[in-house]
Amino acid sequence: MDDDEEIAPAVESILSAARERGGGESRLSVSPRSLPDAFAAAEADGRVPIIAEVKPTSPTTDGERRDDPVALAEEMVAGGAAALSVLTEPEHFGGSPEALTRVREAVDVPVLRKDFLLHEAQLDVVEADVVLLIARFLDDLPGMVDAARERGFQVLVEVHDAAELEAALDAGADIVGVNNRDLAKLEVDLGTFEQIAPEAPDDVTLIAESGVSTPADVRRMRAAGADALLVGSAIMDGSVRANTETLTRAESQEEP
Repeated sequence: MDDDEEIAPAVESILSAARERGGGESRLSVSPRSLPDAFAAAEADGRVPIIAEVKPTSPTTDGERRDDPVALAEEMVAGGAAALSVLTEPEHFGGSPEALTRVREAVDVPVLRKDFLLHEAQLDVVEADVVLLIARFLDDLPGMVDAARERGFQVLVEVHDAAELEAALDAGADIVGVNNRDLAKLEVDLGTFEQIAPEAPDDVTLIAESGVSTPADVRRMRAAGADALLVGSAIMDGSVRANTETLTRAESQEEP
């Protein structure tokens, strides 16, 4: 990461905490559930492939949702989610590795570990099917991708601009998430995905992240080339199952 990059204070606080967190006591070996297969199964069932996020809180949301994460996860799967994302960052998002473990044991869909992972030992904290690596914050992205895959993890590499996409592809990423949220200003623009998606090769699984809150947003991202979408706040705000069903069925709904 370029030290001269402007980063929002909330994000810098998250990174500072992440730098201080240690890793696991022993090297993990994971047998993952296939994320691309889960997306294909959703498509075959007429559902939009959605990664629904168990997110108790965040620096960009008000309040905290204290429901049992397993109960939330089960409602998301019942609502049609193809996969789940579980926050394990404790200080700013209210997550925990223990919550991820409980969720993964309770569901049969792939589970993504959502966290700010900055060094290899942090990969060994908890088993998941997929780990998130944020290109912007890793000086050795290829090394982290390789280290994750050596443990059996599938890897979702997050990017926000064309240069980061190129870095992700150079690192061998085959699952790429485009974050519509600018981490410098914490502002969301769905046009970010629309700008970057055409630069991605056809054989890359492309996920639109952040800012998707309505069926119209889902259709917009899908029209721009999203193979799947990662959705947090729009699902967590209110009835989790109903919100998930609304977004996973967005393409079968009539335009307003």
